[in-house]
Amino acid sequence: MAYQVTRMGIHMTKNEWYAQLFERLDNSKFRSSFHLKQKDIDYINKKGLDTIQDHARDFIAKRVAPAVIANDGKQTPTKGHPVFIAQHATATCCRECIRKWHKLPPGRELSQVQQEYLVDVIMTWIKREMERK
Repeated sequence: MAYQVTRMGIHMTKNEWYAQLFERLDNSKFRSSFHLKQKDIDYINKKGLDTIQDHARDFIAKRVAPAVIANDGKQTPTKGHPVFIAQHATATCCRECIRKWHKLPPGRELSQVQQEYLVDVIMTWIKREMERK
């Protein structure tokens, strides 16, 4: 995925944005407390990364992409699926976190490009976690 991010008038490549984003996430006591457990890694290995990415797309589309979410802030469990854990670790769990960390405003349906960006952030975190183990 090739794109540029504009933050506060500064253009960045994807790699520059991700380096900054993941450094900020790593420095957050709350965000950095989330890690995949062995059972999550086993699940990922059993299903494959493509299937996990499909799950992430589905969760993003159904749980955070709509303009109005009745239970926003409570729609993503903290366990039960590796993507849920990744969503909390990457602040892609609710629209308020997405606004704060990813600068995507609430109250508007997320575009396909915005959804793919969030899925890519989630998958990047999952791959980093798997490399760590």
